[in-house]
Amino acid sequence: MLGKLRNRKVYKYIMITSIMVLVISMVGCKNEKLVDEEIVAKVDGEAITKNELYDLMVEQYGTQALDSLIGEKIVNAELEKQKIEVSEEDIETELNKIKQYYESDQAFTEAMAYYGYTLDDIKKDVTMNIQIKRLLGPNITIGEEDISSYFEQNKTSFDQKEEVRARHILVKTEDQAKEIKEKISAGEDFAQLAKEHSTDEMTKESGGDLGFFGKGKMVKEFEEEAFGLGIGEISNPVKTDYGYHIIKVEEKKEAKEATLEEHKDEIKDILVEAKLPEVYQNWYQEKYDEYKIENYLIEE
Repeated sequence: MLGKLRNRKVYKYIMITSIMVLVISMVGCKNEKLVDEEIVAKVDGEAITKNELYDLMVEQYGTQALDSLIGEKIVNAELEKQKIEVSEEDIETELNKIKQYYESDQAFTEAMAYYGYTLDDIKKDVTMNIQIKRLLGPNITIGEEDISSYFEQNKTSFDQKEEVRARHILVKTEDQAKEIKEKISAGEDFAQLAKEHSTDEMTKESGGDLGFFGKGKMVKEFEEEAFGLGIGEISNPVKTDYGYHIIKVEEKKEAKEATLEEHKDEIKDILVEAKLPEVYQNWYQEKYDEYKIENYLIEE
């Protein structure tokens, strides 16, 4: 139901801040097949062997996959040389930055599912991203003028919009909503009542928590009521196309104009990440030439 309540748009960017793509051209010198003639499928009795499957996978994906694996080995070797480590706290900090692009933890989870990611996948990519930034960040210079220029060109995106964090309990009838409101007024816990009675399957287990949202994210009747309430206030039943809602406002963020000083570090990080792919490409080729690489994969 949460998905229906929000006027949602399709998320067209990958969730992590910057995933490095390792596509480097390498030279192969020898082909050694390590698979046998094991049958992996049959069509009307005609066998498809592991060798055939292997050849097809190598032809279509082999070079890029092997390049990525070689790249990981080189990166890991350099990380070890420079004694660069990434802690769980570092990973959680980056994950929280990513989650800020989503309206709630639930929306973040939905987006992961949509793109076929698991949390472990995201953590692996985030870890690699942090490692690459620590390896190459010192080689990237971002000037004050670059930061100032970026801020001026993107100032409105840093402005804090008015937002509220609210919970809701959604039920089918007005009578049900009134009964629940009476229970809340008598001192019963809002979150527990949401778990017991709300028909919004996507938020009921979190006690009806919708997270922070700005104007234009909810249907009109719901939005007007939520933004009109004070912190801690609870609404009377609010009718929408989805039923009757009891709304409780937990927190509010007032609209605030951004300043350069507040966002300098954030902007510097954005500009560093924008330069990373090109810097990485050059750095990687240099490192590739330094290491003894034996690549036995060639296209037939």
